[in-house]
Amino acid sequence: MKLLRVGTAGAERPALLEADETLRDLSGVVDDIDGALLADDVALDRVRAAADSGELPFLDPTGLRIGPPLARIGKIVCIGLNYHDHARETGAEPPAEPVIFFKAADTVVGPYDTVLVPRGSAKTDWEVELAVVIGRTARYLGSAEEGLAHVGGYAVAHDVSEREFQIERGGTWDKGKNCETFNPLGPWLVTAEEVADPQDLSLRLWVNGELKQDGTTAEQIFSVGEVVRYVSQFMTLYPGDVINTGTPAGVALGQPEPKPYLRAGDVVELEIEALGRQRQEFKNA
Repeated sequence: MKLLRVGTAGAERPALLEADETLRDLSGVVDDIDGALLADDVALDRVRAAADSGELPFLDPTGLRIGPPLARIGKIVCIGLNYHDHARETGAEPPAEPVIFFKAADTVVGPYDTVLVPRGSAKTDWEVELAVVIGRTARYLGSAEEGLAHVGGYAVAHDVSEREFQIERGGTWDKGKNCETFNPLGPWLVTAEEVADPQDLSLRLWVNGELKQDGTTAEQIFSVGEVVRYVSQFMTLYPGDVINTGTPAGVALGQPEPKPYLRAGDVVELEIEALGRQRQEFKNA
C-alpha cells in the first residue's frame, strides 16, 4: 500500500494512493498514519479491506498539499558513509561499523515543502536517501533477516546537510544535520511487502534540472536488514522510528572546487524507484 497524509501542516489527514494514482480518504478508517498503525496488523488489514472494497471516498488532489507520510515520529537515526561510491568520492575509508547520528523529528517536512538555507550557511548540501520506517519493536536482533522483518515501510528522505556546520565547527555532525526543514519525507509510505528487495532500488537527485546523484541501494556498505540489526544493539527501535540509510555518490561535498552548494532559489528534485518523487525550492531562513 501507498499511504500518505494530506492537508495543511499540522492538520493532515490519512489517505491512500491506488495503483491508478486515484487518491482516497482514509480518515473514516484510521485516525492517522503512524507507528501505532504500522504495529497493528488488524488495523492494517482493515485499511487493505477498505482499499479493496472500492468504497473509500475520493480526494481531489488539485491544490492539496502532501505532508510527511508519517505522524508522531519517535526518532530519526541516520547512517553516514553507507555507500561505497560516496565514501570514494569524499576520500573516506569505508567504515568498519555503521556510522550513527541523529536528526530531530521536527526537521521533517513534506516532500514539496520549502527548505530553508540556514542563516550564515555557505555549504548547504543535498542527499537522497532511502528511509526505513520501523513497524515492530526491535531490540538486540540476531540477524539481518530479523532486521528486515521489523521494517514496516519505506519512503524517500532528503537528508539536507550543512557541511561547514557538520565538519568544520567542532563536535559531532548534528549541528549540520538538524537545521529547520532539513528532512523532507515522502510523498508516500510504501508498506514493506510492496518492496521485494530494498537492496535493488535506484535513487536519483537533480539540482535545477541537472542530474547530480544516480545510484542504487546495491552500493550500500551495510544492508537495510543489517542496519536495523546493528542499531538495535545500541538502542530500542519502536514502531514509527525512522532510519535514513545513507546517500550514494554525487553530493556537492564530493565535487571539485568550487563546490556547487545550494543557494536560495535552487530547486532540488529527487526520487527512489517505486517510492515516489520530491521537489523542493530553497529559500533563505
